[in-house]
Amino acid sequence: MYSKIEIEHLSLTMFKPHASDPSIMALEGLKRRILGSVGLLKGKRQVDEETVKELTKSLRRALLEADFNVRQAKELTERIERRLMEEEPRPGVKLETHAMNLIYTELVRLLGPAREIKPHNETVLMVGLYGQGKTTTTAKVAEWWRRKHGVKVAVIEADVHRPGAYAQLQQLLEDSPVEVYGEPDENDATKIVRNGIKAVGTADVLIIDTAGRDSLDEELRDELVKIAEIANATERFLVIDAQVGQAAGPVAQTFHDLVGVTGTIVTKLDGTARGGGALSAVSVTGAPIVFVGEGERVGDLEKFESDRFISRLLGMGDIKGLIDLAPEDLDQEEAIRLTQRLMSGRFTLTDMYTQMEMMSRIGTVDRILSHLPDGMFGMGSMSAGQKRQMQSNLAKYRVIMDSMTQHEKDEPLVLKSQRIRRIARGSGTTEKDVKELLNQWNRSRKMMRGMKGDRRMRKQMQSMMDVDDLDLEMG
Repeated sequence: MYSKIEIEHLSLTMFKPHASDPSIMALEGLKRRILGSVGLLKGKRQVDEETVKELTKSLRRALLEADFNVRQAKELTERIERRLMEEEPRPGVKLETHAMNLIYTELVRLLGPAREIKPHNETVLMVGLYGQGKTTTTAKVAEWWRRKHGVKVAVIEADVHRPGAYAQLQQLLEDSPVEVYGEPDENDATKIVRNGIKAVGTADVLIIDTAGRDSLDEELRDELVKIAEIANATERFLVIDAQVGQAAGPVAQTFHDLVGVTGTIVTKLDGTARGGGALSAVSVTGAPIVFVGEGERVGDLEKFESDRFISRLLGMGDIKGLIDLAPEDLDQEEAIRLTQRLMSGRFTLTDMYTQMEMMSRIGTVDRILSHLPDGMFGMGSMSAGQKRQMQSNLAKYRVIMDSMTQHEKDEPLVLKSQRIRRIARGSGTTEKDVKELLNQWNRSRKMMRGMKGDRRMRKQMQSMMDVDDLDLEMG
């Protein structure tokens, strides 16, 4: 297991943002409105009824604009209003911090505890409306089970209504040992499921992808019910788009009536300012959220845990979730060594290159930064455009450094005009690009040196790494 600081440092030192545009992450609009509501308490030493009512009114409007269930939004804000009036903040805690903590605990309560998913002997039926990302999510769930629990996983593609569904699933899982069964020329979905169970039913986890329903007519209802009877699934997961809004509740209830939905998977939660309907309404049906999809890659699926999700939503960060993103074969000793060098203030282009390689293996820039607290080195102020540029720079800078000698990467100060010209030609970039890389390296080096001299920061890092003192190699 990696320490918090080992993973954090993979993203903190390379690009320090300078602009103050609000970043766009999942439900970013809701987050801004919540912060705006809490801002009404700024500078106040004690609560008053008028301000609290204004805050809760603003908060309720924010939840409704994000498509949260009307009744739940009302109940949640009423509880927060009551607690703000009745509960005193702890000594030394500002009123706005106290209010944010109350909002956090109430949102976590609203979404409920995490669903426990058994690792073995599971048959999973995937259902949902057309166009919700169900086939992609099927591949993600299969890979998640295989990766997290090391079990044999097989998938049956039973969508006979969408041409290319079987080919799509095969392509998504082509680099995975997950077995994909399908009969692209067969029009009877129930026959495919029966044959598939005979062929790959011995897998530890069997996942069945069904056709997406644009509207649940009688024929499609009958087909889904028959498949459910044949599969006798232990789990029935409803896949639903984050942008469905408050229609998520009725949709979930309809599928629940047909097959007895046991859990919900929310897709496309990244980059949308809404999604509250999918987060709150589906939980009312008794089919809580089990997974959240936040990207296009097969590995971009997270087990839903309300406390960690709400922490990220409110800009408090989710370091445990960030650690979970790290691949199992990431070199732990190298991560520790790099952290020690960073904290010593000795930061070369070789270190920067290693850092970039680790980041690329953990995930996209946007996904990594969404797990970090907003106030950490100004990361929360990065705009979507800055994050895209940062992702692009990662690839470009690595190509530039591939054209450097080892001596140049270890001693970047030797890089003057003649060497810069040679490196630009060798990497197919411009001299300006090379100079931008050197400027970024220099900013990162100065930032790390500042951290080295910050006793408070040093103590925090020691605590996070669970050591009495950092064994720093001084340079």
